[in-house]
Amino acid sequence: MKAVAATFVETVLPAEAYLDRQRSASESRFADYLQLIRPRVAVMVLVTVALGGWLAAPGVVPPTALWHSVLGVGLVTAGASILNQLLERDTDARMHRTRHRPLPAGRLGAYEVLTLGATASVTGFVYMALTVPDPTAALITAFTFVLYVFAYTPTKRTTTLNTLIGAVPGALPPVIGWSAVTGRVDAGAVALFLLVFVWQVPHFLAIAWMYREDYRRASLKMLPVDDPRGDATARQMLLYGLTLVPVSLWPLALHLAGPAYAFGSIVLALAFLWPIGTFCRRRSIAAARRVLRASLVYLPGILVLLLTSKYF
Repeated sequence: MKAVAATFVETVLPAEAYLDRQRSASESRFADYLQLIRPRVAVMVLVTVALGGWLAAPGVVPPTALWHSVLGVGLVTAGASILNQLLERDTDARMHRTRHRPLPAGRLGAYEVLTLGATASVTGFVYMALTVPDPTAALITAFTFVLYVFAYTPTKRTTTLNTLIGAVPGALPPVIGWSAVTGRVDAGAVALFLLVFVWQVPHFLAIAWMYREDYRRASLKMLPVDDPRGDATARQMLLYGLTLVPVSLWPLALHLAGPAYAFGSIVLALAFLWPIGTFCRRRSIAAARRVLRASLVYLPGILVLLLTSKYF
């Protein structure tokens, strides 16, 4: 019996330990790939694509072209995020909040990440070209990808205007959904674009204020980095927060929403402006975090309000 037990310990248990290590390594690699994609950002992009198309749909059930667009945009978004992290791996390594990402931490290699990002992006473009009848949505997706990866990403090192540049590709997903259903970019698509564009400025300024020391360490040109008192940051937050009120009411003029939406949009705008006003009076990380949280309530709230107003 002792001989059998010894044989078991020497052969079976090491084999199990080896399998456990292999399993752990596979799970760790999957977690790294997931981190490259940034799932929370990707989900928000896909939700805005879907809601943009749903708003444009003539009936309750959107056409299948919209869901093909959601899948294609999902792949392109993943690819853009992966390539963005590839291009920013040196600055990510200098920031506390990003230095543990797969590339700066050395868990993944540049060639592997480049291959993964390029494959996801190309696959998404090809899929949309083959499944969405009108090419408008695919062309806007391609423009969004190029602007995000090759314009926004490098300008973070050169100008504080990078926030506005980045807000353009950030505001195009609902336009992609709208054009996938309608085959065009009309006033309704522009209204959605402006809504998301204006919303992004206080949203990203709140993030930039919270992590301004990190951005300074990485030599990135965010407005709060060169604004120690926060005067310019607060002004920009308030300006764009106030601009959201008329912008959010434009869908009423286009008959995309009814009176209930008007009331709800004003309530949401006030709920967003309140923490912005607090930040203007008291520039702190806690105040900026409240602006960020309010922004994460506002955008899905206003889009869902638009959608429900269409049918009720």
